Amino acid sequence: MSNLPSASAAEPLFRPFSVGGLTVPNRVVMAPMTREFSPDGVPGPDVAEYYARRAAGGVGLIITEGTYVDHPSAGTSARVPFFHGEEALAGWGRVVEAVHAAGGRIAPQLWHVGATRTLGAPPFPDAPPVGPSGLALDGTPFGEAMTSGDVDDVVNAFAEGAAAAERLGFDAVELHGAHGYLIDQFLWSGTNRREDEYGGDLLSRTRFAADIVAAVRKSVSPDFPVIFRFSQWKADSYQARLADDPQELERLLTPLVEAGADILHASTRRYWLPEFEGSTLNLAGWVKKLTGLPTVTVGSVGLDNEFMNSFKGESAAVTGIDRLLERLQRDEFDLVAVGRSLLADPEWAAKIREGRAGEVVGFQTEMLSSLR
Repeated sequence: MSNLPSASAAEPLFRPFSVGGLTVPNRVVMAPMTREFSPDGVPGPDVAEYYARRAAGGVGLIITEGTYVDHPSAGTSARVPFFHGEEALAGWGRVVEAVHAAGGRIAPQLWHVGATRTLGAPPFPDAPPVGPSGLALDGTPFGEAMTSGDVDDVVNAFAEGAAAAERLGFDAVELHGAHGYLIDQFLWSGTNRREDEYGGDLLSRTRFAADIVAAVRKSVSPDFPVIFRFSQWKADSYQARLADDPQELERLLTPLVEAGADILHASTRRYWLPEFEGSTLNLAGWVKKLTGLPTVTVGSVGLDNEFMNSFKGESAAVTGIDRLLERLQRDEFDLVAVGRSLLADPEWAAKIREGRAGEVVGFQTEMLSSLR
């Protein structure tokens, strides 16, 4: 637990931040983490309590676990929450109320799993896995290639979800374009072999994502922030890359900026690693430099190993965030998403702010079974 910050050293993490109509009291973001605690897709009182605890603990902005948009093939579990339907949306309305009552801000993450869907899985067992080209992440044939009608349906589903989020009182919305799920499958040449306007070169592969961002932007108020999350890595390929250099990254991101994204959430497994040779900037740092938009960094904040090790049964000890604070002080990025540290200790932010970092609770793998 060396190099734990004092309250004064942690000051950069607790500056207010504003974008559009959203102002948050600090730079701490709760990272989206799948929980499967919503039977039949409906978030209950325990879900409201879970998020409210983190808001009360000082988190500036909560991004919810991924929520399925209104498309039959969007999901692959009956316990992941929907973001459609009267009962599920009513549940999310109660979550918003609880988080706001605790002084927090909250955004839902809208999600379509694409070709990672398991054949015959709930919530709609007859729905086929779909993707840009009918390929699994390893490039083998799987599921169905989306028609132009399918594309339109999914774009509309994201837009309808975003409109519902604003209507329910959420403070922003995040679109899940990372980790090998549907939007990312269109972005990546490994899974997008289409020969229409949604496939081909990098610019064409961004069209699906840009269409979703544009439709979402049109469906919500001009000052309602739209966050787009993306990654280089995929769930089964840590070495996968959408962009091999800054020039490719700029070509990838420019259509998303032009479509109306307000914040870009650059998902990495370790925030401290440089993204390209010749620079110490991480992925979020490069994104901010190239686009000028606010960015969110993420990846093992406050812990001594990366999150995928949790699924191997490995716990993680508390470690210092001095490198993070130095980068934040230099404005390399704007917001910091914290995952397992907030699962382990809902008061993580308050303890860091108050100079009580020595009291922070480390992450144990057994916590994955409760996630309260």
